[in-house]
Amino acid sequence: MNGLFKAETVIISGGLGDIGRAIALAFAEQGANIALCDIFPVSHASDDFIDVLTRQFNVKASYHQVDVSDADAAWDWLMSVESEVGVPGIIVANAATVTLADIREIKPAQWSREIRINLDGAFHLSQFATERLIFYKKPGRVVFMGSWAAHAVHTHIPAYCVSKAGLRMLCKCMAMELAPHGILVNEIAPGFVDAGLSAKVFNEDSSAKSEAIQKVPIQKLITATEVAQQVMMLCHPLNQHMTGSTLLMDGGLSLKC
Repeated sequence: MNGLFKAETVIISGGLGDIGRAIALAFAEQGANIALCDIFPVSHASDDFIDVLTRQFNVKASYHQVDVSDADAAWDWLMSVESEVGVPGIIVANAATVTLADIREIKPAQWSREIRINLDGAFHLSQFATERLIFYKKPGRVVFMGSWAAHAVHTHIPAYCVSKAGLRMLCKCMAMELAPHGILVNEIAPGFVDAGLSAKVFNEDSSAKSEAIQKVPIQKLITATEVAQQVMMLCHPLNQHMTGSTLLMDGGLSLKC
């Protein structure tokens, strides 16, 4: 399986988070060139991670500070990726944020920011990147980082739920329109991941992690590496027919809703 994605370029938003890094490592291990962005400035941490990708896996890799909710910034980044790394054939819209506040507590600015990052940011990146694939007459894959919260009510994170529900319909609309161009668009919808945004919740509430494990029918949390492996499965060259679909990996949580 080594080299499965050799000569491919994978573009990942939210690339310095736990899940973004895991996805980058998984694809680089299989020979893909990697382009990452996040809201954090270039630093020793980002440079060190890029160094790991290039030295350990002998692939091209780059990092840029980008707010994907800014359409112009997303476009500029994509143009930089084309010149520095290559035309992305695999687009992973992973950038997201979460606000712990119910409907009565959440502020208008918090609501707006979350929708802009989680939904608008995914739209900007995927729209621009797939336009370039069509321009070059290349097939491709788009993976949206969704959530089981798209269909299950979480009263403490309503903006997150709404943004992920919107993302799911965006996935379906894009899949329908892009299918004739050989571009497959899918969503991966994890449940409780012991990383990323879920880990942020667990860190703020010491009892939340144990409670989450008890809620999951299989009694296990998902790792960032496991999410990355499922993203790779959606992008596998043998996947020629799955598009507009949601890959739900929630350990059975949805069976209880």
